This record gives sequence, structure tokens and C-alpha cells, in this order.
Amino acid sequence: MNYFRLKKAAGYAVILFSSLVMLVPFVTAVFNSLKTYQQYTAVPSTWLPDPVQWSNYAEVWNMADFGTYTLNSLIVAILSVIGAILSNSMIAYAFARLDFPFKNTLFLIVLGTMMIPAVVTMIPQFIIFKELKMLDTLMPLWIIEWLGQPFGIFLMRQAFLSVPTAYEDAAKLDGCNPFQIYWRIFLPMCKPALATLAIFTFMTKWNEILMPVLYLTSKEKYTLPIGILALQGQWFGNEQYLVAAALLSLLPILIVFLIGEKYFVHGAGSSGLK
Repeated sequence: MNYFRLKKAAGYAVILFSSLVMLVPFVTAVFNSLKTYQQYTAVPSTWLPDPVQWSNYAEVWNMADFGTYTLNSLIVAILSVIGAILSNSMIAYAFARLDFPFKNTLFLIVLGTMMIPAVVTMIPQFIIFKELKMLDTLMPLWIIEWLGQPFGIFLMRQAFLSVPTAYEDAAKLDGCNPFQIYWRIFLPMCKPALATLAIFTFMTKWNEILMPVLYLTSKEKYTLPIGILALQGQWFGNEQYLVAAALLSLLPILIVFLIGEKYFVHGAGSSGLK
């Protein structure tokens, strides 16, 4: 008995130590964002800011067009989440519950597209959006999510397969058509998987850099990550502002994760289990 308690305590100690080690860079960034430039570049470096410069965050917001950049990022992220939930869940429901020719073959093809590197499709996508007159707009950044993505389809298909067929049979007896069964039965029962998909999509689109750099040229269309990068030269000699800006950009992700944490953990743990 003592051996098992000792083993459990050692496991918790390792987890606690690992968590503290992972928190060190984040805590260091918070402290650096509250320093003056002299403290930020001091050698040897100081751990705690003295005095604390809360005004750094106000300066960042005023110096950069943070409101416009944040709004653009929110538009892209929210529209991407809506599109990902609708398109991926609809396609996944068809693969999980409907019968049609070559269903398994088509699903294998969908999974096979996950192995295609993004750089391979980058140029064809750029040409398509150029012909559609969508360059320098936010649409190329979110419209792709409305067409279904292989990871989201796989995730939702596994969730739909875990729903007992008794619910589907009862809905059919009540006269529900396939869309009503999908909308009224399967979606409410798969909220953890939906939350997982929503959080993954939001985080990916919020932090995305390559696609906005590729499609956006007007400064007023910049999303938050490339807006911050574009201001690096302006903050030369005040790099603590760059750290503060990076931390500000993390707040929406933290808020979204905390809201959906319960569903996210459950969904990530149960995905792939039938």
C-alpha cells in the first residue's frame, strides 16, 4: 500500500514540476511586458518589474490599430468556427449514418487529403481566389472552413458513430427526416466534439500568419498576428511593447478555452472511441 501511495505521490510531483516549468516562459513574458525598456534590457536581467508599468498595455493599444486588427481576427475566427461546425458535421453525419455508393472509399480519400502538405495547395488556392477577385479581403481566410476539412470530418464522424442507433430509430418512428435527425438528435448529443472542433478552429485561425500574409495587402485588413509583426520596426527600442501586444492577443484564446474547457477535455478524450 505504501508503495502505491509513494508511486502516486511521485507521479503528482512530476506533473506539478512539469507544469511549473511550462509556466515559467509565460510568467516571464508577463513580467517583461510590465517593465521599462531599461529594465527589459538590463544585464543581468531582473525578474520582477520595479516599478510596474501597467501603462505599457495602454500604449500598445494606442500606438497600434489594435481595435481594427482584433475585429478582423474575430470576424475570421468566428466565421471559420461557424463554417467548420456546419460543414464538417454535415459531411461527417453522411459518412457515419447514411448509406450511399462508395461511402468507405470516399471517406478514405478524405482522410488521405490530410497527408497533403499545405504548401502544395497554396498556389492553386491563391490562383482560384485571385480569379474570384477575393484578394485583399478577409474571405479567403474563412471561406475554406465552409467547405469541410478532413480532421473535422474525422472527429465528428467518430462522435456520430458513438451515438446509439436506438435514438435514430426512435426519431425515424416519429417521422423525422435525415436532416431533422442530424439537427435535433445528433448535434445536441455531440456537444463535446463540437466544442473541441470549435476551439481547435478558433485557435488555428486566430494565430494564423501565413494565409493573412499571402492574401492581405491593405493595413486596415490585417489580422492581429500580422498586425503585431508589422509594428516590430515601430517598436524598436521599446520591445517590451511587443511582449505586451503578444500577451493581449492571447486573451481571446484563453477566454474561449476556459468557456469550452469542460466540453473540450471530454471531447478530446472520447474522440475515436465508439
